[in-house]
Amino acid sequence: MHEQSTPNPDLSAHQPEGGLVNGLIRLARPHQWTKGIFVLIGPLFAIADGKLGDMPRTELGLTTGLTFLGFCLAASGCYVFNDLADVERDRAHPRKKRRPLASGQVPVGTAKIFGIFLLLASLASVLGVPAELRFWVLGLIILYIINVMLYSSGLKHIVIIDVLSLSSGFVIRVLGGCAAVGVTPSTWLLNATLFLSMFLAFGKRLGERRHMGSDEAATAARDVQAHYTDQMLRMFVVVTGVATLLTYTGYVQSQEIDYLYTFASRAGSPAGEGFGMNLLWVTVAPATLALLRTITLLMRGRYDDPTELALRDNMVRLAGLIFVATTVIVIWIHTKPA
Repeated sequence: MHEQSTPNPDLSAHQPEGGLVNGLIRLARPHQWTKGIFVLIGPLFAIADGKLGDMPRTELGLTTGLTFLGFCLAASGCYVFNDLADVERDRAHPRKKRRPLASGQVPVGTAKIFGIFLLLASLASVLGVPAELRFWVLGLIILYIINVMLYSSGLKHIVIIDVLSLSSGFVIRVLGGCAAVGVTPSTWLLNATLFLSMFLAFGKRLGERRHMGSDEAATAARDVQAHYTDQMLRMFVVVTGVATLLTYTGYVQSQEIDYLYTFASRAGSPAGEGFGMNLLWVTVAPATLALLRTITLLMRGRYDDPTELALRDNMVRLAGLIFVATTVIVIWIHTKPA
């Protein structure tokens, strides 16, 4: 009689419920597609500033949507290969050990094929972008993939460089969205994106150390943690958080004339003069609340990933929804015919 094989007890103990399809979906991390919102920032403010001219809104929506999809698929493909590189370390992490590869839910060979498919699909998705813009969008997606692959293959082990590489991915997303509609991003926009993404990356490093409870455990899960300290990361989180707020409030101030709304004027006052305010300023309060709340929870070790925090913490979610809603309303008021 042949001896019956038994599954690895370490993997079976960590393996989540669900079959292969569920594992592949989890491996692609569709919840991380929220980061694709950075693709939409350029087109949104381009509409507000009237930079798109007579571009049909259907073409705008299709082009932006395809670019958004392209970056999301590229990110999912890169996540697959990052997990392939980190599978052994993930098994030592209290949360990551339940990932599809680390838990054994998805075989390594299947994951490689799936990752290649996602990357090819990301490149194919932008074929619907207008020909004169397609080259730039495609090039930026390829640049994004190269950056993430370099991060996974070595940059993630180099202190500070790891965060700059991650942050570059967000900046490339913004550039991709701008390229899709043929507009030039402002320096304010690029600076705010860089500082915000650095804040998120340093926050993730700090959250990991707090969540795992010791330097040794954090280093076992991520090599670069050996070069960081709690004090260093706290300082980096605060500095990049303040830089993000200062950059964004600087942008709001620079738009004072464009977003000035006059509520009431004295009789005989020239047009545009009277009691009013820069409506874009109302977005500063929810942005500040979300950022400071994120810092608070990361310092406490409640979460080890700011993206997860943004999706699960009610106060951060509410602040984010208010920020998005007020921004859209302000832009609508700014762009509606007089």
